Amino acid sequence: MTRTRVLIAGAAGRDFHNFNVVYRGREEFEVVAFTATQIPNIEGRLYPPQLAGDLYPDGIPIVPEADLERAIRRYAVDEVVFAYSDVTHEHVMHVGSRALAAGAAYRLLSPRETMLTSSKPVVAVCAVRTGSGKSQTTRRVAAVLREAGKRVAVLRHPMPYGDLVAQAVQRFERYEDLEAADATIEEREEYEPHLAEGNLVFAGIDYAAILEQAEEEADVILWDGGNNDTPFVTPNVHVVVVDPHRPGHELRYHPGETNLRMADVCVVNKVDSAPQDGVDAVVGSIRAHNEDATIVLAASPFDVEGDGGAIAGKRVLAIEDGPTLTHGEMAYGAAVLAAKAHGAAALVDPRPFAVGSIAATFEAYPHVGELLPAMGYGQAQVEELRETIARSDADLVLIGTPIDLRRLIDFDKPALRVTYRLVEIGEPTLAGVLAAHGLLETPTPVA
Repeated sequence: MTRTRVLIAGAAGRDFHNFNVVYRGREEFEVVAFTATQIPNIEGRLYPPQLAGDLYPDGIPIVPEADLERAIRRYAVDEVVFAYSDVTHEHVMHVGSRALAAGAAYRLLSPRETMLTSSKPVVAVCAVRTGSGKSQTTRRVAAVLREAGKRVAVLRHPMPYGDLVAQAVQRFERYEDLEAADATIEEREEYEPHLAEGNLVFAGIDYAAILEQAEEEADVILWDGGNNDTPFVTPNVHVVVVDPHRPGHELRYHPGETNLRMADVCVVNKVDSAPQDGVDAVVGSIRAHNEDATIVLAASPFDVEGDGGAIAGKRVLAIEDGPTLTHGEMAYGAAVLAAKAHGAAALVDPRPFAVGSIAATFEAYPHVGELLPAMGYGQAQVEELRETIARSDADLVLIGTPIDLRRLIDFDKPALRVTYRLVEIGEPTLAGVLAAHGLLETPTPVA
């Protein structure tokens, strides 16, 4: 039998899931390599044989996407499958053009091909861009479900940046579980806020096994998407967050547009800080491209430790969520908003003080200006982040990341944390939407 030789272009997450669900154990395919991009230090590894299955006793190599053409020739690739998120439609086809020119076919798998089926009701929270507000939306949905007496298991989109075998199935209930897993800043930013509110979190690589374990402990599965990716589990209710600070992006980025068109519910977030024409534009876009979607308007108000009184007159270093600023392309976040609202004298430009990979991040993403992305994909990068903060001449640090960085970094300057939450504006609400879909009902006991 002739096997189709497949290369999966990814970023250590969706690519592994697509392999596990679509290709693993199928003799008609041979996945000869993964390529890697977006995330530092994930190329040059191996998708291990323990996860790849019996057809791959030596595992599967992971090579840089920059070497795509060379990999196509080296492995005699028949087909390249694109499998990562939050990139422009133009970027998707630039990769496709490279694959086609090198002699391979090019393919996108459909969400239906890659979604698992759960025995429990599923709510999926996704977005059209990184930084739209999935995290606070997911926490709001979890709170509504808990208030209805539901046991909730949050399945978080994968971020397997360490030992892949050890990370196959991960369960987080306490902060100590994060320490035991040696979680990166990026992982903590997604997991810690859930743990703080009492949500049980599952993540890892093998989502069939992850889902099976989660179903044993939950009444409802809550998919917490990453970037603007589509769900890994078929949802009963598909909630998609849209950002009016970036109108038009809902139609320009992959697979965010797919989410927009698939959504049962579109949450237009940040209406408290976005210009009205941005809100009007995204509402119009939803109505034009998914007329059946329910539209929920929401704000993301921020709170500052000590009511923000210490900010006035200070030179402030604002630290924001890394991915939101980098490939999410946002120019500011909650820390910047808090600094301006409470009368900071100035925002400190961290670029002259940046070291190592932090300096490289500014070079790779020149749109990031007078604020510091909280990059932390490994301990070395965390140390470079600490040194950058220490070298700055700020009077005060504002931490606008989803976690309290003071848990991980010893600050030599006064620091305050800025937090935010989702608040629905008017009707409909998320509770009303979930109730309409039967997600808040108490099951009838079996006689």
